[in-house]
Amino acid sequence: MSPRTKAPMVLTRQDHSISRKDISENTLKVLYRLKKHGYQAYLVGGGVRDLLLNKHPKDFDVATNALPEEIRKIFSNCRLIGRRFRLAHVHFGRDIIEVATFRKQVEHAHEEVAHSAAGMVLRDNVYGSIEEDAWRRDFTINALYYNIADFSVVDFTGGIQDLKDRKLRMIGDTATRFREDPVRMLRAIRFASKLDLSFSDELVAPMLASRSLITHVPPARLFEEVIKLFHSGAAYPAFEQLLEYGLFEALFPQTFACLQDDVYPTKALLTDVFTNTDKRIREDKGVTPVFIIAALLWHPILKLAQKYMDDGMSLYSARLKAMEICLSEQIKRISMPKRISFGAKEIWMLQSRMQNRAGKRAERMMLEPRFRAAYDFLLLRSTSGEPIKELADWWQVYVEADPSERRNLVKKASGKPKKKKRKKEDTEKK
Repeated sequence: MSPRTKAPMVLTRQDHSISRKDISENTLKVLYRLKKHGYQAYLVGGGVRDLLLNKHPKDFDVATNALPEEIRKIFSNCRLIGRRFRLAHVHFGRDIIEVATFRKQVEHAHEEVAHSAAGMVLRDNVYGSIEEDAWRRDFTINALYYNIADFSVVDFTGGIQDLKDRKLRMIGDTATRFREDPVRMLRAIRFASKLDLSFSDELVAPMLASRSLITHVPPARLFEEVIKLFHSGAAYPAFEQLLEYGLFEALFPQTFACLQDDVYPTKALLTDVFTNTDKRIREDKGVTPVFIIAALLWHPILKLAQKYMDDGMSLYSARLKAMEICLSEQIKRISMPKRISFGAKEIWMLQSRMQNRAGKRAERMMLEPRFRAAYDFLLLRSTSGEPIKELADWWQVYVEADPSERRNLVKKASGKPKKKKRKKEDTEKK
């Protein structure tokens, strides 16, 4: 019997731990209004998965048999988006509930489905039933549906058992699914790292064989996925898996080159940065993509700048030129908003400026918007093994000192004792 012909597993309300009190108020509004208008309405995907794991989802997605145009008629606060996948966004101020119509896989040519020459899905807007929708999703643990009509959880693909077994399993043929959307490899690493899951046996070999396909993904889309990966609360284990499965080299070739030599402590720096990022997320502290990008490209910049300095260029000019070139090379793989690249450049420039602490420079530097990030980065550079311990220690004392202590620190750093003023009478005698 084909797995698609099996009856789904249905957990009734008393058989699972999901409670409506753990679902956002706006998501419930969407679910109940769709139901009221006669449509099927399900919470789906990561929200269901995380609730079953007793985690707190950051957002919730809704799936329904209502077509996008029908959803827009029901919700005046709805906007339809997307060409690749047509979706409805229901707006409640800044809160957006994403609503998707059930889709299905098609085995034949269809005007609403388009593929690239490499097999990537460029457009997929063929609608179907809830069962068809489940079988076209990526991983079994993301194909779970919470039915607002009777509060049951519906599982067509074995996701509930895979959650119990702590396994990440692809739905369908793994190699084909990676060709359809290579970003699924990054999603696999994110879910495995974040949820502490192991890969199923049939997932590993196709991922290794498909790693080069990640370069076919548009750079703008890769930026979003990479930041999700590094801001998931499991950046360090994700980093290790990116290296293991050959994806880090494809995403950050300049950084990977630095990892292969012993000139700079790149592995130690990235380990410290990712571990620190995970710690801040656990403590509900803010994190920013700017810091991640600054760390990833720092050693490639130093390496290239050294080449320019060997050719006679000044430190300042060499680093400035290296920044521009490293950024332009990186955005060929992963593009980024200008606010991110500008923020990273500010952190890099402050690394050079922090070496010069004479006069009022240190005091003025602390007023810079990116000073705190640059200071934290300086400390991480020091602890990871760069030969800047004396500079990092000085700044650590300076930041924590009172104004009088800071003046003394600046005097010592400048290394130029002040000349004593001659008394007027001594001058007159001469």
